[in-house]
Amino acid sequence: MAAATVNEHLPTPLDATSEQPPLFDGTTRLYTNYTCPFAQRVWIIRNYKGLHDKIKLVPINLQNRPAWYKERVYHVNKVPSLEHNGKVIGESLDLIKYVDINFEGPSLQPNDPAKKEFAEELITYSDTFNKIVFTSFKGETVKEAGPAFDHLENALHKFNDGPFFLGHEFSLVDIAYIAFVEKFQAFLSGVWNYDITAGRPKLTKWIEEVNKIDAYKSTKTDPKVIVELYSAIFLAKH
Repeated sequence: MAAATVNEHLPTPLDATSEQPPLFDGTTRLYTNYTCPFAQRVWIIRNYKGLHDKIKLVPINLQNRPAWYKERVYHVNKVPSLEHNGKVIGESLDLIKYVDINFEGPSLQPNDPAKKEFAEELITYSDTFNKIVFTSFKGETVKEAGPAFDHLENALHKFNDGPFFLGHEFSLVDIAYIAFVEKFQAFLSGVWNYDITAGRPKLTKWIEEVNKIDAYKSTKTDPKVIVELYSAIFLAKH
């Protein structure tokens, strides 16, 4: 079971004028951004495992990021990154596994070998899924993006003992996808009037069920903000 709901006061994002927080002082910090789906993955698992007091959120303003972040914290200069045990590590798919293994709270990886194998397949495919949909924004969007959502619909048919990718258990797979599906759903609906759930009952049910999970709900972005942000990134005329 997920940890109890926590109404958390979210810190203000740090920008180029902000001072750097202490580094390697024993505090575990998740450098994040409130609208970034990659960072959202790690934020969700932190919440789900009840690590609000163990992992401190340090939001970064990506439009005006502080120089110290690249110079002294994480030279890749992206979010998310996690400061833990005297080092800083990145890559969201690696980080959700790292947090699951190295911190207390409910495990988000299956014990069943068939589910374990399928979980790895789906987590690997998530990069392809994201690439297909992001690329579609510059082309024949609905035609190109549709098959990626069909893939998810089919994957959700694999285990029928519950609404999630691995059946009844909410897992790292759901976390890997929901952060992006949320953004894609808002943008495709808002700009192309395309409903990703139409004709996809399993995907519909999955989105519904994930939206009941408090650990995820508290990380969501207003759909209007997503449409504005993604329109500026993908539809701007250069």
